[in-house]
Amino acid sequence: MGSFVFFGGKGGVGKTTVASAYALQCSQAGVRTLVVSTDPAHSTSDVFEQEFGDEPTPVEGYEDLSAMEIDPTAEIDEHLQETKRALDDHVSASMVNAIDRQIELAHRTPGAYEAALFDRFIDVMADAEAYDRIVFDTAPTGGTLRLLSLPDALDGWIERLIEKRTRSIDLFEKAAIGDREARRKAETDPIIARLRERKDRFEFAGRMLRDSATFYLVLTPDELSIRETRRTIEDLTDHDLPVSGLIVNRLTPQPDDDEQGQGGQFLRQRCATERERLDTIRTLAPPVVATIQTRAGEIKGDLLDDVASGLSVER
Repeated sequence: MGSFVFFGGKGGVGKTTVASAYALQCSQAGVRTLVVSTDPAHSTSDVFEQEFGDEPTPVEGYEDLSAMEIDPTAEIDEHLQETKRALDDHVSASMVNAIDRQIELAHRTPGAYEAALFDRFIDVMADAEAYDRIVFDTAPTGGTLRLLSLPDALDGWIERLIEKRTRSIDLFEKAAIGDREARRKAETDPIIARLRERKDRFEFAGRMLRDSATFYLVLTPDELSIRETRRTIEDLTDHDLPVSGLIVNRLTPQPDDDEQGQGGQFLRQRCATERERLDTIRTLAPPVVATIQTRAGEIKGDLLDDVASGLSVER
C-alpha cells in the first residue's frame, strides 16, 4: 500500500464516505492517517460532524486520525496573488498593470482551478512526514484526471520556456559592450530559477503519484457510473497510474422473503438488476475489493464505523 491513497469516481457516488471510512479503518489499525478533501462539494465535515479547514485538524473522538478540506476558491486567489508577486519583482513598472490584467484573465480560464489546487496538492505530499497514510477524497473524475496529468503536460512546456529564456539572456550577454556587465546572467536569472523550481515540484509530484500512490475508484451499480469508471481506468492507465481496486457503493438491500407487497417486488427487481450490473463490473480489470449497501440514514458516527468494518481494502 502506498503512502498516498486516492478514492476517485464520478460526482455523487459516495467518494467522501468511502475515503472517510477507509481513513477511519487505517487509524483504528494504528496507522497515523490524514484524510484530505479536494472536492469542491466538501462533506468530510458532515461525515465526522466537525468543521475542518485548510490545515490538518485532529478528528475528535478518534486517535491517529486528522482531516483537512482544501478550499478551491482560496487556493485560486492565493495562486493568483503569488504569481503576481513573483512577476512584479522581475518586470518593469510599466508592464505591471498589463501583466496583472493577463493574470486575472488566465485565472478565469478552464484549468485555473486544477493549477491552483495542484500546488496545494504538492504541498500536502511534501509535508507528509507526520503521517503514515494520506487519503485523498478527490474531485469528480474529469477534474481529477486533469489534476493528475499536469506533471507530464507541463514538464515539456517548462523546458521550452527555460530554453527560450536562456537563449534570450545569451543574446543580452553578447550585446554587452566593452567592460559593461551583461544585463542578465543565466546562472543567476530569477525567472529561470523559478521555472526550474516549478519543474522540480512537478517532477516530485509525478514520482510520488507513480511510486508511492494507490488508486481506487468508487462507483454505483448503474450504467452511467460503469461507463465513466471504464473510461477512468483507461485514462489512469494511460498515465501509468493503474487502479488497484473498485468499490461498489449503494447496493440495494435484499428484501425478506415474506415481503410480497409492491415495495418488496420493486426491491427484488432492483436487486436483480444490480446483480447483473455487479457481474459486469467484475469483468473490468481491477478487482472489486468492497461492496457497500445503501443505508437508511446519513453515514456518520456508528454507521461510518459499520462501513469501515466492511471495507476489505489493504491498510
